[in-house]
Amino acid sequence: MKGYVQVYTGDGKGKTTASLGLSLRAAGAGLKVYIAQFIKSGDYSEIKALRRFDDLITVEQFGLGRFIKGRPSDADIQAGAAGIEKIKQLFSEGRHDVVVVEEGNTAAACGVFPVETLLDLMDLRPGSMELVITGRGADPRVVARADLVTEMRAVKHYYEQGVAARVGIEK
Repeated sequence: MKGYVQVYTGDGKGKTTASLGLSLRAAGAGLKVYIAQFIKSGDYSEIKALRRFDDLITVEQFGLGRFIKGRPSDADIQAGAAGIEKIKQLFSEGRHDVVVVEEGNTAAACGVFPVETLLDLMDLRPGSMELVITGRGADPRVVARADLVTEMRAVKHYYEQGVAARVGIEK
């Protein structure tokens, strides 16, 4: 089986949701999934839901949840580096079928790690593994090298009530 590099980017909502849907479908097919969350930290609703599939889906957070705009702290950069090293370790072990670098584009754009780090991951990925990179602001080099790129675009985002508000999807 050949794996692909997928990128979900853009200013619209749905990047993380798309990667989680892909992860859920992969688990349903008996595939092992690893999700590395950069930027985010905390017990979000998706984390709670994914615990039900912890035999096939592993989620680790390497974001400290303290910044979205501005410069990352040294601690943010160290946490990001730990996440990248973990992903490289998973690549060498070859036990996962899907690896999601959640908010990887955002982390690179904010300076948690250089965009070259994402390019290196794309090169190091075992050929049978699916690699998914999410987040706004995907670098053109990441977009050019990916096999599949989806850009989420805000057409209409009304956010006051409903499920999106209750589960904490950002405004």
